[in-house]
Amino acid sequence: MELKSFPATIDSLDAIRQYVKEKSQEAGVDKKATYNLLVAVDEIATNIILYGYQNAGLEGNIDVLSEATPHQLKVIFEDDASPFDPTTRELPDEEDFNLPLEERPIGGLGIYLTITGVSDFSYEYKNNRNRNIFVVDIKSP
Repeated sequence: MELKSFPATIDSLDAIRQYVKEKSQEAGVDKKATYNLLVAVDEIATNIILYGYQNAGLEGNIDVLSEATPHQLKVIFEDDASPFDPTTRELPDEEDFNLPLEERPIGGLGIYLTITGVSDFSYEYKNNRNRNIFVVDIKSP
């Protein structure tokens, strides 16, 4: 598994996105799945930076681990911020999506896009670290 560390600051978002894009291209992930993965990692990285570190007055890093097999790419974000499991958030449902924009509840859409945009998304708190795990299936040509 390959590891790259980024400071947990807003200025790191482009570099994190670029790194994950490179790993996705190296693994042979198609363009649509790569785009969905980038939306997902951008959402989670932003949440980690803003809520895990910046709003808490903390400094730290996001460690990005990646591993590719012929069938899937796995990207893991690890951080030392307070435990936060995005999978426990209440997600918007069809009823919410049918409401006019101004009547929709605030929050949850980014997590929804994360969970539905990749083949598998999971969270665990292990060794006192948050682990957000993204899995993208690689379709054979």
